[in-house]
Amino acid sequence: MWTKEAAATAEARESGIRNKSSSSSQIPVVGVVTEDNEAQGVFKPMDLNRVIKLLEETDKDGLEEKQLKFVKKLVQCFQNGLPLRDLAQIFKILNLCAGKIKNQPRFVESAYDIIKLCGLPFLKKKVSDEITYAEDTANSIALLGDLMKIPSSELRIQICKCIVDFYHAEPPKKHIPGYQQASSSYKIQMAEVGGLAKTMVQSITLLEHQLVEKLWVLKVLQHLSTSEVNCTIMMKAQAASGICTHLNDPDPSGQLLFRSSEILWNLLEKSSKEEVIQQLSNLECLLALKEVFTNLFMRGFSHYDRQLRNDILVITTIIAQNPEAPMIECGFTKDLILFATFNEVKSQNLLVKGLKLSNSYEDFELKKLLFNVIVILCKDLPTVQLLIDGKVILALFTYVKKPEKQKIMDWSAAQHEELQLHAIATLSSVAPLLIEEYMSCQGNARVLAFLEWCESEDPFFSHGNSFHGTGGRGNKFAQMRYSLRLLRAMVYLEDETVNTDLCEKGTIQQMIGIFKNIISKPNEKEEAIVLEIQSDILLILSGLCENHIQRKEIFGTEGVDIVLHVMKTDPRKLQSGLGYNLLLFSTLDSIWCCILGCYPSEDYFLEKEGIFLLLDVLALNQKKFCNLILGIMVEFCDNPKTAAHVNAWQGKKDQTAASLLIKLWRKEEKELGVKRDKNGKIIDTKKPLFTSFQEEHKIIPLPANCPSIAIMDVSENIRAKIYAILGKLDFENLPGLSAEDFVTLCIIHRYLDFKIGEIWNEIYEEIKLEKLRPVTIDKKALEAITTASENVGKMVASLQSEIIESQARQDVQNEQKVYAKIQATHKQRELANKSWENFLARTSNAKTLKKAKRLQEKAIEASRYHKRPQNAVFHGTDIKGLNTTVPSGGVVTVESTPARLVGGPLADTDIALKKLPIRGGALRRVKAVEIVDAPKKSIPT
Repeated sequence: MWTKEAAATAEARESGIRNKSSSSSQIPVVGVVTEDNEAQGVFKPMDLNRVIKLLEETDKDGLEEKQLKFVKKLVQCFQNGLPLRDLAQIFKILNLCAGKIKNQPRFVESAYDIIKLCGLPFLKKKVSDEITYAEDTANSIALLGDLMKIPSSELRIQICKCIVDFYHAEPPKKHIPGYQQASSSYKIQMAEVGGLAKTMVQSITLLEHQLVEKLWVLKVLQHLSTSEVNCTIMMKAQAASGICTHLNDPDPSGQLLFRSSEILWNLLEKSSKEEVIQQLSNLECLLALKEVFTNLFMRGFSHYDRQLRNDILVITTIIAQNPEAPMIECGFTKDLILFATFNEVKSQNLLVKGLKLSNSYEDFELKKLLFNVIVILCKDLPTVQLLIDGKVILALFTYVKKPEKQKIMDWSAAQHEELQLHAIATLSSVAPLLIEEYMSCQGNARVLAFLEWCESEDPFFSHGNSFHGTGGRGNKFAQMRYSLRLLRAMVYLEDETVNTDLCEKGTIQQMIGIFKNIISKPNEKEEAIVLEIQSDILLILSGLCENHIQRKEIFGTEGVDIVLHVMKTDPRKLQSGLGYNLLLFSTLDSIWCCILGCYPSEDYFLEKEGIFLLLDVLALNQKKFCNLILGIMVEFCDNPKTAAHVNAWQGKKDQTAASLLIKLWRKEEKELGVKRDKNGKIIDTKKPLFTSFQEEHKIIPLPANCPSIAIMDVSENIRAKIYAILGKLDFENLPGLSAEDFVTLCIIHRYLDFKIGEIWNEIYEEIKLEKLRPVTIDKKALEAITTASENVGKMVASLQSEIIESQARQDVQNEQKVYAKIQATHKQRELANKSWENFLARTSNAKTLKKAKRLQEKAIEASRYHKRPQNAVFHGTDIKGLNTTVPSGGVVTVESTPARLVGGPLADTDIALKKLPIRGGALRRVKAVEIVDAPKKSIPT
């Protein structure tokens, strides 16, 4: 009801307006359109405060008639809309009229007329009026919800019509000068601010037996629930449970169920989903939903009924996600399982007797929704027995088979394919819970036979329309993908009965065959789907072969080949996001489970350079793979042939495996926050392996069966694995290490000693914290162990210092060698420059040339042997008339080219070219003088 404070506020505002007004009539006015001024659109002044005071008066003769007359006159004033500035007073008048209805029923009509005006546009004189009068407007609209308490059907319906009109705004019938219509969403916003939705929800409880009024209220709530603000208000007012419990109220029109389901949908979508589910998770609501769904399932035949049935099922599925919902207690779970399987498994239950689903879109959607709700329900373990009783596994397996030709089907080809994929996906969730039923239905045999069809070349055009059919258009990838998912789910149960049955049926060979077939026919278009299929195959093989030598032998060299094929994948593809990372993880898992422990497979893996491929991946320096690869390397190092392969590997820049492992150690310690100096040397000899985590978390006493932080550290990082690998490779003979690597190697070599000392230190600290005093012998032993551990740290630190100093000296020597080489190069360059200067001097200065010639001859003469043996023949080596100062070589005499071929001495002159013979062969002179003896030339060599 209208409050005194609101009235006082309105009066104060109007009083202020009167004080500011300069007109002689200082009272609030509203326009009264008369016959004379209607065409001009001019307002006639009217004192609203006087109307309010008149309605507040009592106990006067003829007062009721006068009050009704004034209200009627007021209604006539606002046929074109309500000004925002007068809205507060108008609604106060409405509130006063509503208060008189109980004793004066004639005021029902007056209240009705005023409420009817509220459906008209709100008018503003200034643009700022919407903000100025926002609070008054919100309070006024909220009053409409309070008026629903008046026991008048006519009045309640009119209120609902008025609110519905908020969402279907119409322009004013007549334009009023100086006023304009408020924005179309203004009323809706003010309804949100005023909290109208809450009072409308509360009014439902007043209308349990008034169907017409209830339908109008639901229509209002349906409009209000399109807003998130209103949905939140309704949710807090417990609208979900209040509406759901009345779903089965009698309603010949069917509007109640339709509008209620629409409101529930909006509440789930636009308010707190968890809170709405909590409100609906009670026995009363679920019984109502169960009855509605059953009635629609059995008796709903129209398109509208089927759509409504599916909507109710979706709401039920959402509620079923809450494990606290009493789905089993109300019997809804049992009915849903029956409805999901009655088409495939014949039932004598009266609920489904004579029922049959058509291939209409609504029934098709219903079937998929029922499969989906089974997946949701099976998460609640008490449902398992109902799934067994309902023969769900058998019903789902009716879809796991190849299409049969010339068979009349209830569904179209596309629909059957989608249901088939959905059924296999459902089996992946349900079958692991029902192992006995799965085996009794020959589940392994059915799935393997279906996979055989998926791999075959049988003609089959897949539509690939659904979510489950993604990537399966025109092929059988979707069917293979979900069948492998089902097998993977069953294998990873580690149930020996299931796995043994699979192996006896040749699953290992079949999986390897499928993998080979896939890689022989690359499909880049559906690459992501293919990668998932390959990953699942490898995971299935890993699950089957783990801890079984005989199965590893069956995996054999063919299995190793497919593993190696994946290992050779281009590393750049790991960043593509298509699934190569998952495939590589699956491959590493298959190496661990299918190859390690089987010596023939290990030897074949080594022979095919598998260790090289592992180290190549390790060199990518991706932390997510390191731990698994190092674990595999540790196991492989038990094979005596492995060390040679590891030492032979070379990465980029001739990096060796030992250098790579030591580099990984340094990186791991940096991430763990282990204290080292700039050269990688130990800083704290008492705690050489301590991480920052161990520093932050002090030692606390723990039970004997709980591992301490020092023990947990072994398994939580890769240092222990690196130590194990390098230990098996022999610390003393590791190739390709730098001085920095040797410094780190000193720590790795003593890792086990350091870790033992660390654990003993923890024991000693725990004894102190527990305030226990060991006996003298034990105390001396603990102190001796602690001291010995510290001495090892000091020894390692000393050795590291020697290595660092030795390297520093070596660096100085190398630097001196480089400088000496540079100096020799400069000296040689200077000599070359001086020689060149001498050469230029000889060629440009005759005196210098002669001097050089004399010096040369003198040097030659001085170098000769002057005592000649008897009868010796002397051969001169000097060339007479030669003006050079460089040593000449031996002299060779050859016959010159005959003159008849070159044309004689003048053959290269213009005279010889005047007469050229037109003959073959070389040029020759015409009528030239014959030269009898050709001259000879001496050519120095």
